[in-house]
Amino acid sequence: MAVSSDTRKRWAWITGLRGLLMLLAGLYAVFFPAQALAILVIAGGALLLVDGVLGLWSLTFGGAKTGNFWFDVIRNVLAIITGVLILLSPFFATLLTATLLVYLVAFQSIFVGVMEIWVIIREREQYARIWPVLLSGALYVLFGIALLFWPVFSALVFVTLAGILAIIFAIGLFGLAWRMFKSAGDAASSKPV
Repeated sequence: MAVSSDTRKRWAWITGLRGLLMLLAGLYAVFFPAQALAILVIAGGALLLVDGVLGLWSLTFGGAKTGNFWFDVIRNVLAIITGVLILLSPFFATLLTATLLVYLVAFQSIFVGVMEIWVIIREREQYARIWPVLLSGALYVLFGIALLFWPVFSALVFVTLAGILAIIFAIGLFGLAWRMFKSAGDAASSKPV
């Protein structure tokens, strides 16, 4: 089944709109990283609240039976409680969430760095040069330590980097939308009457 030229143009416009929204979100994250982080945490709290309410509703009225009834009830109640707590205190929730995630990345970085150093020293006979892996492991450890000492600043840097990636992705979406729009126009002009 062939897709009409009008449908292709609509897809191109929708892709361009996605790119525009991604660009705006990326610019907001780059220029206002603290506010963007707070918005992400508040959106996560709202998502948890809605997920918990819908989960309980589906268990009660929707006939959703998984075999783990009490587990599902507890999971959904905890989602509701967490969502409400985040929405009641978004500043505290943002600090707590950002700090927790940065600490997870920090401990993972330290662990990966130590493992790289340990493995390369243990198996150094199999490698011609070990200094690149030693340097990589040391940089991982230093990165993890830096994250441990400055978690809030690190979270803001991560949000800024995510904003930069969103801007790059938006540029790609604009390019895709333009190609889709051009192909729809080319398909319409070559269509026999």
